Amino acid sequence: MSALLEVVVTHAADAQRAEAGGADRVSLIGEPLPGTEREAGALSPAPDLVEQVRAATSLPVRPLLRLRDGYGTDGGEVVRLRGLLSAYASAGADGVVLGFLNGLTEIDLEVLAELIGDGDLRWTHSRAVDACISTDRAWRELPHLPGLDAVATAGSARGVAEGLDELVARAEDDPATRRLIMAAGGLAPEHVPWLVRAGVSMFQVSGQVRPLGSWKAYVDADLVGTWRALLDSEAGTRS
Repeated sequence: MSALLEVVVTHAADAQRAEAGGADRVSLIGEPLPGTEREAGALSPAPDLVEQVRAATSLPVRPLLRLRDGYGTDGGEVVRLRGLLSAYASAGADGVVLGFLNGLTEIDLEVLAELIGDGDLRWTHSRAVDACISTDRAWRELPHLPGLDAVATAGSARGVAEGLDELVARAEDDPATRRLIMAAGGLAPEHVPWLVRAGVSMFQVSGQVRPLGSWKAYVDADLVGTWRALLDSEAGTRS
């Protein structure tokens, strides 16, 4: 078993350092909304930033698709989102990160259908799944969405520390869910052995690979390397 390590980056230098540390993919986020924490409030990056990151690394690049705080959207915004999708593809992105909820806090299948079409695009569903009113229903729907190959999830809106048991149970109970889970959101080294044993093979880190966990600091290649070594060790043990 091999494990995919994705690193959340904000610029080209971050991406270079993520690759040097052994990452497999980068998720690119833009500036946060004023007054929000960087990762939770991040919006879509500009297409020229995607171009810069694409030029700086050979890793797959997946930019975030979000134009407002939270997981809602509307018809007018969808037009802008589709334009961004096209621009990202032209800039060399291999896929995208997105996830929207409707007014009932269920996965907004209509919006997703408008954006992802018939599945030519490979994409990651964001942690919107953790905010659904019924995560059981969400996980029944997710495996059927075309092009989807990862779901960023902590098992809880409060992070992996609270949702670990949920993630492990879902991974053990359903192969279709297990292949999509990408553990994300407060992931700590002590969570990894439990997740790997349950068959989870994708992991996302963000502040964990920045000195002191600060978004003002660049991604640190050595910190990425410690996660790479941990995942390789745990995945090798399971194999």
